[in-house]
Amino acid sequence: MSSVDLSLQQAVHTLYEDHHGWLCGWLRKRLGCHHHAADLAQDTFIRVLTQRKTFELREPRAYLSTIARSLMIDMFRRRAVEQAYLDTLANLPEPVALSPETRSLIIETLMEIDRLLDGLGERTREIFLMAQLDGLSYVEIGRRLDVSVTTVKKHAVRALTHCLLLIED
Repeated sequence: MSSVDLSLQQAVHTLYEDHHGWLCGWLRKRLGCHHHAADLAQDTFIRVLTQRKTFELREPRAYLSTIARSLMIDMFRRRAVEQAYLDTLANLPEPVALSPETRSLIIETLMEIDRLLDGLGERTREIFLMAQLDGLSYVEIGRRLDVSVTTVKKHAVRALTHCLLLIED
């Protein structure tokens, strides 16, 4: 093992040792659950390990809490999507039996759609959903929102372009 590798390994060890307990406590206060806090703390350090090439941080706790906050938001968003999906299933006339794998794939797909739509402005997202989910024509959307068909088309193009660019990445 080279001296650079050893130095990097020591820096990671020190970062983890010095701040893991603090991060778990910080997350526990926000989540109210020791187990979720421990999981998110581990996920935070995994994100640090996979995204950084150096571990010399001036403000390590600020850096770690920023990553942990982002992961926490992702977790809450995923729970909300999953709960909405389960509520929808519960309201279906006949119970639908899905395998855990199928359910997981559906939730992952819903999360990806949520991420795609999250980057759109409110009006653009509304027009996109009215066209895609409600099947409304641009004329009908314009009438409902009291905007011109040209405006509806511009927002629709913006939404589709946004989604296509994100899918390509």
